[in-house]
Amino acid sequence: MEGTSTPISREELQLAARNHGMPLEALRYDVTPVGLHYLLIHYDIPAVDTASWRLEVGGCVARELRLTLDELRGRPAVTAAVTMECAGNGRAALEPHIVSQPWLLEAVGTGEWTGARVLPLLEEAGLRDDAVEVVFRGSDRGVEGGEQQSYERSLTIEQLAAADPLVAYELNGAPLPPQHGNPLRLVVPGWYGMTNVKWLEAITAVAEPFTGYQQARSYRFRAHEDDPGTPVTRMLPRALMVPPGIPDFITRQRTVVAGAPVELEGRAWSGWGAITEVAVSADGGASWAPADLGPSSGPAVWRAWRFSWTPPGPGSYELCCRARDDAGNVQPLEPEWNVGGYANNAVQRVAVQVD
Repeated sequence: MEGTSTPISREELQLAARNHGMPLEALRYDVTPVGLHYLLIHYDIPAVDTASWRLEVGGCVARELRLTLDELRGRPAVTAAVTMECAGNGRAALEPHIVSQPWLLEAVGTGEWTGARVLPLLEEAGLRDDAVEVVFRGSDRGVEGGEQQSYERSLTIEQLAAADPLVAYELNGAPLPPQHGNPLRLVVPGWYGMTNVKWLEAITAVAEPFTGYQQARSYRFRAHEDDPGTPVTRMLPRALMVPPGIPDFITRQRTVVAGAPVELEGRAWSGWGAITEVAVSADGGASWAPADLGPSSGPAVWRAWRFSWTPPGPGSYELCCRARDDAGNVQPLEPEWNVGGYANNAVQRVAVQVD
């Protein structure tokens, strides 16, 4: 496998068969078709009876709510295009090898999500002053770290106010498909995918920081196993290109023709701010040239870029692209290892043979 000398295990193949990435040629779409959007399912897709399902809003609130899907649809609806990336995107390129979902670069997609804003729901329930975090619980259950658990994640009150998330019941104008969290999921603009809890069944305000497995033990940047680490939160900047030319079936090396302009295109995004620059290299990162940026649709959505490259002659080339955001973050040339293999946003490298 590219980027690693360690064989992929049967367990990792099981994960890879259940989940899927977005083919990079789908970067051409402003909004990713539902079947091409990346997908990660931690446990099993639960069987949810929509008729009897209720969203419970409780904890540190003045009055608990139990809302049907029709009642949620009766709230003011918001439709937002949001780019979502898995925190493990790029993990398979890290050495030493990390046993988990073996993502290369394709764990991303942009959807048009329709639903109700979370903050008005909490206001309706009467969020109390002693609430410090809000926990979101899905109905999917499994075993991780030796613990039986429902999938749960939390956001602080300040993080909620900054991100202004949705509880979404539609994707790209249609009801959520089962694999994307039907009947309801959380969508948190700018944050890595693990925060966007699927099959949502409960929103609970708590007076102390949440210490569940997915918050306190998983999704943390750790240098070694005994390191308590720091939490994975918003998406680091990344640019990806549509691989040019035609691919070799096995290696995916690309072939283009010498002397003819090759129009490179792709998308760039960041959870920390708007994309301000994408640079392109044809020599593996030794030299860079600015790409042309398309219009910005807001900080939560990827931004298109283009670059015209004329190969100077036959031979092998390594194309790279690198994004910068307005917070000053820029992609590194090489990955930085961590225990979970999270947030590897090192530049994409595309091998091209010019004939």
